[in-house]
Amino acid sequence: MKIDFANLQHQYQLYKKEIDANIQKVLDNSNYIMGEEVQRLERELEQFTQAQHAITCSSGTDALLLALMAIDIQPDDEVITTSFSFIATAETIALMKAKPIFVDIEESTFNIDASKIEEAITSKTKAVMPVSLYGQPADMDEINAIAKKHNLKVIIDGAQSFGATYKEQAEAHHCDIYTTSFFPSKPLGCYGDGGAVFTNNDEYAEKIKMLRVHGQSERYHHKYIGLGARLDTIQAAVLLAKLPHYADEIKARQAVAQKYSNNLESIVATPSVKEDRTSVWAQYTVRVKNREELQNKLKNEGVPTAVHYPLPLHLQACFQYLNLERNKYPVADEVSEEVVSMPMNSFIQNDEVMYAISSAILHVNLSS
Repeated sequence: MKIDFANLQHQYQLYKKEIDANIQKVLDNSNYIMGEEVQRLERELEQFTQAQHAITCSSGTDALLLALMAIDIQPDDEVITTSFSFIATAETIALMKAKPIFVDIEESTFNIDASKIEEAITSKTKAVMPVSLYGQPADMDEINAIAKKHNLKVIIDGAQSFGATYKEQAEAHHCDIYTTSFFPSKPLGCYGDGGAVFTNNDEYAEKIKMLRVHGQSERYHHKYIGLGARLDTIQAAVLLAKLPHYADEIKARQAVAQKYSNNLESIVATPSVKEDRTSVWAQYTVRVKNREELQNKLKNEGVPTAVHYPLPLHLQACFQYLNLERNKYPVADEVSEEVVSMPMNSFIQNDEVMYAISSAILHVNLSS
């Protein structure tokens, strides 16, 4: 058996008629930049999340940049974030010439440890940027209470979590600005780069709309230094075809995750989802001591795996200037050496899941 890690081609074949028709309409109209599909998608994203404003953009990374620009992050400001995430989270803070301040993570969820945030706050701190890693929101009530106490803004990096809920609401209702990514392998992905910014703040929304088109208030009149960060119309067309199916796809991902947990939790350290929130399971990530050996054996049996992420942010070469030594964030250090992601998508078949599970159990036991 050979399992597809993401099953993007299978998904395309399922929705081919709608996707092809939507793309063809864009080609027929030749309106490739800010075409009507972009506005339609934004309205449908607002309806899906019940957020007041959804502003699409060119990538999840640009979504983070737009959010930081919207709250007016300045050089030498500090933004608190997790030490264990994809590089874009801290990279965008650094691109703003601000300083990323890392905090360690929880072992059970891999998300930022909210109990460690307050001790990282200084007079230069302007915002907190939690990441909803692997698809699950962080402890937003605790984070928002800290932010309110210290007059900080909260930006959620939801690149992996679009569609997840916290206290039965979309994450956009639990922060100043929520951002996400539509990278092809994300739970809701387009066929290139894409992203979106969500907010219930009218002022932020208007500013972000200008920032994504070079800070324009009207054509060739620029109120802000901005970006060329629009979502291509063709990508909006793809997402419009996929979005009506997305709620069902989330349920399918959750069912796959439950099968993994039911069968693996007595063998390896499996991820947990807290009772007051849901995960969209961008990845199903376990912890093992023999990661490389396990990956090689699973690969030989047709079971693909991935590592998200092998090196925590505070140890990346690009952040050497922060002078952060190993063991400063011990949970992130340990987790980065043990995490391995199993095949996860909405279309993986039951026999494939069980095959991946049995293969993992066999090789974990042989190595223990």
